[in-house]
Parts: sequence; structure tokens; C-alpha cells
Amino acid sequence: MNSVEQHRMEAPDSVNCYIITVSDTRTMETDKGGRLIETLLEESGYKIAGRIIVKDDYDDIRELIHECAGDSGIEAVLLTGGTGIAPRDTTYEAVKSLLDKEMPGFGEIFRYLSFAEDIGTAAILSRAVAGTIGSTAVFSMPGSVGAVKLAMTRLIIPELRHVMREIYKSS
Repeated sequence: MNSVEQHRMEAPDSVNCYIITVSDTRTMETDKGGRLIETLLEESGYKIAGRIIVKDDYDDIRELIHECAGDSGIEAVLLTGGTGIAPRDTTYEAVKSLLDKEMPGFGEIFRYLSFAEDIGTAAILSRAVAGTIGSTAVFSMPGSVGAVKLAMTRLIIPELRHVMREIYKSS
């Protein structure tokens, strides 16, 4: 057994996740991306600590992430939306400003998979980012349902328990 397999065996059975959709227009009824994150997490045995929609405002996003990271009942924060390059897109800046440690591989592999499987060279426009704030894992992905499905099924769900094992091991 290699060390990655060993680490996965030592990982927690579940993770308490909080879902944040960044949007100026979506409601809980029209938030397909947030609902997909919730469904995929539940189907994979993760727990949902909450789900909310926040306007695409740097300070509001930052404050909400900071609150989540300070809540002992939340182990991972998953954001969708606001990761593009339009002037109104501030999720990347808000997340990045709070990270203690960045996981650059998340964004790199997400963009690679997007390029290879789905959207071609437009993948360069994505600013997906992940890392840790204290003992909280944070993953920020684009707002489209296709991007959410890709990030969740190919990257986050397969590795979130392992990420938490590494965080807990070092705390």
C-alpha cells in the first residue's frame, strides 16, 4: 500500500461542509450549482452544515468565509460563482486574501480538466482556487453547473477526506 492509500484509510468518514453560492441574481430556487454541490456531497456521505447565497461583494464574501472558518461545526467551505475575470467577480480575491496555505494544484488541475474535457482554451478565464484557513478547507469553483460537476466529481469529493486528514494531522 502506498502512502496516499494509507492516508485515505486514516481520513475521517465524513466532513461537515458549508456551501456558499456567490451571485447577484440567484435565489435558493434557481441556484442549480449550490444544489448540485449539496446533492453530490450528500450522496458521497458528507454532511451539510449549511447553504447560503451571498452577493458578489468582496467584503461580504470575505466576512462570510471568515465566520465559517471560525465555526467549529464547519470543516470545509465550498464556494461556487464569482471566479471569472469580470470586474464584478471578487470571489477569488476574497478567498485568496484569507488563505493560510494555498493548494495551487486544485486550480491548475481544474483548468487542465476543463480545457481537456469541456471548454478548451476558455479554461484560462477560470480562477478556481483552494486552500486552508486554520483547520478549515476552502474550495472555490466557477458558477456553471458543468464546472461544479467537474470540480466536485473529479477533485473535491475524491480528496476532501484526505485533505481533512492532513489538516487534522498537523493541528
